[in-house]
Amino acid sequence: MEIIDNVMDRLELARGRIREIPDESVSVRKADYDYLDFFISKAEYITYMLDNYLDINASSVDRDSNIRIYEDILGDNYNSSYSNPDYAEKRLGIYGRALSYISAELQGLAALLFDEKYEQVTILLELFLQIYFLFSSGDDITLSSIEEAIYYYAYDYIDIFARDRMEETFIPDRGVAGRIVRESDLTSTDYLYEYGEYISDSEIELSRYLSELPDERIKEIAHVYVDGFRRGFDVMGISFEGKKSVWIRYHIGQERIVRAAVEYFDEIGLKPIFARCATSRCVRRQVVRQGYESTPANRQFEYDHRNDDALFIDRRFVEKRLRVAEEISQDMKSYFDAYAGPAVVESFGEELFSPVAKDSTYAYDDEISGLTSELYNRLGIIQNGYLPGDSYSFTIIAFPLPDIGDDFRDIFDEIIAINSLDNNKYIDIQQVMIDVLDEADHVLVKGMNGNRTDIRVKLKQLDDPATQTKFENCTADVNIPLGEVFTSPVLSGTEGIINVSSCYLNGYNFKDISLTFRDGIVVDYDCGNFPEREYGRRYIKENILFNHEFLPMGEFAIGTNTRAYRVAKKYNISAKLPILIMEKTGPHFAVGDTCYSHAEDHAVFNPDGKEIISRSNEYADLRDTEPEKAYFNCHTDITIPYNELGRLCAVRSDGSEVDIIVEGRFVLPGTEQLNEELDRM
Repeated sequence: MEIIDNVMDRLELARGRIREIPDESVSVRKADYDYLDFFISKAEYITYMLDNYLDINASSVDRDSNIRIYEDILGDNYNSSYSNPDYAEKRLGIYGRALSYISAELQGLAALLFDEKYEQVTILLELFLQIYFLFSSGDDITLSSIEEAIYYYAYDYIDIFARDRMEETFIPDRGVAGRIVRESDLTSTDYLYEYGEYISDSEIELSRYLSELPDERIKEIAHVYVDGFRRGFDVMGISFEGKKSVWIRYHIGQERIVRAAVEYFDEIGLKPIFARCATSRCVRRQVVRQGYESTPANRQFEYDHRNDDALFIDRRFVEKRLRVAEEISQDMKSYFDAYAGPAVVESFGEELFSPVAKDSTYAYDDEISGLTSELYNRLGIIQNGYLPGDSYSFTIIAFPLPDIGDDFRDIFDEIIAINSLDNNKYIDIQQVMIDVLDEADHVLVKGMNGNRTDIRVKLKQLDDPATQTKFENCTADVNIPLGEVFTSPVLSGTEGIINVSSCYLNGYNFKDISLTFRDGIVVDYDCGNFPEREYGRRYIKENILFNHEFLPMGEFAIGTNTRAYRVAKKYNISAKLPILIMEKTGPHFAVGDTCYSHAEDHAVFNPDGKEIISRSNEYADLRDTEPEKAYFNCHTDITIPYNELGRLCAVRSDGSEVDIIVEGRFVLPGTEQLNEELDRM
C-alpha cells in the first residue's frame, strides 16, 4: 500500500503541474510559440483524460467520449496532429520527430487508465513534464537532451513495462476485459466503450449481429473453437495435465462468442487470460498486435510510429531488457507451468491498407536492425527455457467484420461452414498427396496468368518410409479451418522466385510481391506498392522480414480448401482473407521459422501413425550448439491462389514427375473431389 500511495502522490503532483501549463505562456519565449502550442494541446488532453478516466466510472463512457479520446488521430484530424511526424516536423523543426513520439505515447493513456496502471501513467506524465521543463527553462535546447530524456524513460523503467506486459499475458483475471466478457449486458452495445479502445461502426455492427444469433449458433461456434484447442494437445502429443490458464485473443464485438468459449474452457479447467495489445513502444514490436483489439483509430498513425524504439535501442538497453526478462521469468515460473497456450479468434474484412512512406519517421539503421533482431531472438530463447514450445498448444480461428461489405451476414455463415468441414474426408484426400510427396526429391511450382513464380522446393529424405512421412496432414484443431499438407523444406537446393499479384500480410496489403530464394534463403525482394523501389523493399523488410537481413523458407504447403477459395471468389474477398484462411487456398511458402519452432525434438504423428520427420531445417538444427542463430521469431505465409498456379508437381530422384495441380485444378488421382467446389464457380 505504501508503494501505491507513493505512486498516487506522484501522479497527483504531475497532474497538478500539467494543469497549469496552458496558463504559463509568459514563461515560454515568444519565438517558441509552436512548442508552446504542442505543450498546451498535450496538457489539455492529459487533463481531460485524468479528469474523466482516473478512478473511472465505466457507465459514464459513451461514444462521444470515445471519439474525444481518439479524435486527435482520427481521419483528417491526423493531418494537423503532432502525432503525425510530418506535421510535427513542419511545426517543430528538428525536435518534431522526438516530440511526435511523446504525442504517440500519450495516445496510449486510455489503455493505461482503463486498466488502472497508474504507475505507468505517472512515469509517462513525468517524462512529458521533463520535456516541458527543457523548453520552459530558458536554457538552450538541444535535440540530444530531448532524446536523452526519452532514452532514460525507456531504460530506467523497462523493468516495470516488461513485468507488467509479462504478467498481463500469463496471469488470469487482470484488466477490464474479464469483467466485460462475464458481466456486461451484451444485448446493448454500450459495453463496448468500457474497454477504452477505439470503437468504430464495425465493432458496433458486429456486436449487434452476434446479439441476434440464437444461443445454439453461438455455442456451436464456441465449441468448434474450444474443441480445436483441446484436441491440439492430443494431436501434438502434449500433456494437458496441470494446465490452468488460456490466453484468449479476440476482436472487440465478439464477446458473445468469447463468453460461451469461457464457459467451455471452464469445463476443462482453464481460466481465461485477457490482455489488450501493447500500446507503449517500450514493449511493442513494430506493428505487431497481440491481445484483444479493435479497429485501429488510424492505421497510418500506427505505421508512422512502428520504428520509434530506434530512440532507445542500443546495446545497453538490449542487455538490460534481457536481464529483466530472465528475472521476471524466474518469478513467473508457476504461471508458465500452468499455461495451456493462446486461443485466438482473428478478424478480417477491414478496408485494405497500404501505408504512405514518410521520411519524417524513425528508421532502423543496420546497427539497430541487428540489435532488434538479436533482442527478440534472445527473448525467445529465454522464454523457451521457461516455457518450451512443446509444453503448450494453441488454436486460431477467424470470422469476418462488417467492413467486409453488404454480404457480411452471408459471408459469416459461409465461414462458419468452412470452419466446420469434415476432418475425415480431408484426411483421406490429403493422405493421397502425402503418399506421392513422400516419394519425391523435390517439388516444382510454376505460376500462370502473369504470375512469375518458378521455384524448386527440396524435400527431406525418409530413412524408413514405412514409419516416417515428410508432410503433416493438417485438420481443424490448432489451425482452423482445415485444408493443407505442410513440411519444413530442406534449404540447400531450394531455389527460385515466388510471386503473387496481391496479398494481405500482417495487416498490410502487398501488390505484385516477389521474393527470390537461393539455397532456401531470401536474397532479394520487391513489391509494387510504391513508385520508389527502395520504399517497397523497406516495406517488405519491416513487415515480412521483420528487419532481419534475410530469412529462410520455414514452410512449404499445399492448401486444399477449395470451398474457402470459391467463397472468396464469389464475394470478391480474396484480398481481405487472413493468412489463416488464405493459406488453405493454394500452395504457400512461409518465410521465417518452421511450424515446429522450439519444438523440433517433440515427435509428431499423422493420423496414419507415421512420424512427421521434417520438423527442422539447417538453421533450427543449430538450436543446441548455436541457439542465437537457430530462430528468427517470425513466420509469414505467402499463398499463390489457384487461378495464378500453372503447375505443381512432385519430382522423384530419378527425374520422373507426378502432377498434383495443373492450371489451378487438382489432377492427382484421389484428389478429384477438391475440384467440385471449383466447378461450382
